[in-house]
Amino acid sequence: MGASLTFLHTADLHIGAPFRGLRALSPAWADRLMEAIPEAWDRVVDIALTNHVDFVVIAGDIFDSARASYRDYLRFFQGLAKLDAAGIPSYLCTGNHDPLSLWQQDFFALPPHATILAADRPDFALFERDGKPLAVIGGRGYPNKVWSPHENIAEGITRAAAIRALGPLAAEAPFAVGVLHTGLCLDTVKAPTEPKELLRAGFDYWALGHIHQRWMNDERAPRLVFSGCIQGRDVRETGPRGVYLVHLEQDRPPSLTFVPTASVVWERLTVDVTDCANIPQLIQKTMRELFALNGDAACEEMITRITLTGATPLHEVLQRPGVLEDVRAALNDSYTEFFCDALIDDTQMPVDREALRTENLFPAVFMRAADTVRADRTAEADYLQEEFLARNVSLSEPLSAKQIDKLAEEAERLVLDLLLQGDEA
Repeated sequence: MGASLTFLHTADLHIGAPFRGLRALSPAWADRLMEAIPEAWDRVVDIALTNHVDFVVIAGDIFDSARASYRDYLRFFQGLAKLDAAGIPSYLCTGNHDPLSLWQQDFFALPPHATILAADRPDFALFERDGKPLAVIGGRGYPNKVWSPHENIAEGITRAAAIRALGPLAAEAPFAVGVLHTGLCLDTVKAPTEPKELLRAGFDYWALGHIHQRWMNDERAPRLVFSGCIQGRDVRETGPRGVYLVHLEQDRPPSLTFVPTASVVWERLTVDVTDCANIPQLIQKTMRELFALNGDAACEEMITRITLTGATPLHEVLQRPGVLEDVRAALNDSYTEFFCDALIDDTQMPVDREALRTENLFPAVFMRAADTVRADRTAEADYLQEEFLARNVSLSEPLSAKQIDKLAEEAERLVLDLLLQGDEA
């Protein structure tokens, strides 16, 4: 049986990151989130210990700020010390949020088995097990907050360069793992590099940081992998967040297992309330769907942004001043482990379009005019383009037919809604 290796890949811890926008809505949840990231880091350490990994790699942005506090350093170094005490080495590089030149070197010294890769050049380390070389670790960190657009962060990080730097023992190591904080081809501003540069470097696995979403290439080997951040910080970072347990075996593709670390998960939820006859039914249905979503997310606590949809007579009720906020408050009072940071009304009044057409009143005239506009695709696109320009709203690219149809449908629905409400008044 060939040699094997198991390690943990994490990145983008962002210890000390602020959570904006919730303080005014809920001081208690704002305080809860301040502890969520340090808790996620503690879970990373526990996962490494529980799985008896050979080592841990951390691919940059350990701290959210180049001037992280003593408290932030203390929490992080306590984790490194626990790994070190268990005989688990750690290899880390710096990112654009915590460049090496601004690390607080006078706070703590790295534990004996922790290695921070250089930022001014490609750097290499050799991992040995039972006195035998098992893996070459190669990488490079951010020296400053901004990476030069004229320099490729991956240049010189190859297996051949590692052997030259580390000596003959490195040539005996069956595995090689790269560690970089890079935009790869997904972010062309933050230290980008072409995937082909990494694929031909002779490494089995590239542990990457910076992109907060999980991502990996389609190749069987070597693997280029972003593990994502360990704790979502706002509604743009929805879903489970965590780390990868990576298992390497000679002559076999890398095996990856995702392990969640976030104690608070952000989610977006759309609830169709067409079948709800009153507000209590709407609240009950929303809570059922929140529980279902929470079960899929497998998290302790959840912050959601909820959009209500569907054709319902409740549309008029939800538009009354204060009603939507009262519903949000009722949802938040129902179950303390859930928090709705925003409740959005995207419902509409039930409209019998065919009946309106037969009445031959103004709504019917309006719908015929809308049909005429839709019939001429070119004129419709030109009209929308002119309206965007008149309002100084730039379009990076022409609107697609699908986008135009959606805008036309929303516009017709909005006008009919206003007309029908006017009739009721």
